Amino acid sequence: MTARRKLLVVAVGVAGALSLLSVADAKGFRRYLSLRQDVDSLQQRNTSLADQNEALRQEIAALRKDPAALERAVREELGYVKPGELVFHLESP
Repeated sequence: MTARRKLLVVAVGVAGALSLLSVADAKGFRRYLSLRQDVDSLQQRNTSLADQNEALRQEIAALRKDPAALERAVREELGYVKPGELVFHLESP
């Protein structure tokens, strides 16, 4: 067996041992997978929050420009009614 071949066998052996150690160690490959899942989860949450922000921006723009949207918001959120209107509160069981 030549020196080059021996070196290759040793390098493959060391690489295999390090791979096994990385998989077995809690701070190795398993930690990487756990952190990768955390990153994916945070990216999904970030996307969801960006969508919510866009919806709120659109609602703000509508409230600033559209009197009907402003009236709807005041009625829904503050419970305002016009004079002469009757309000019925229905409760579900």
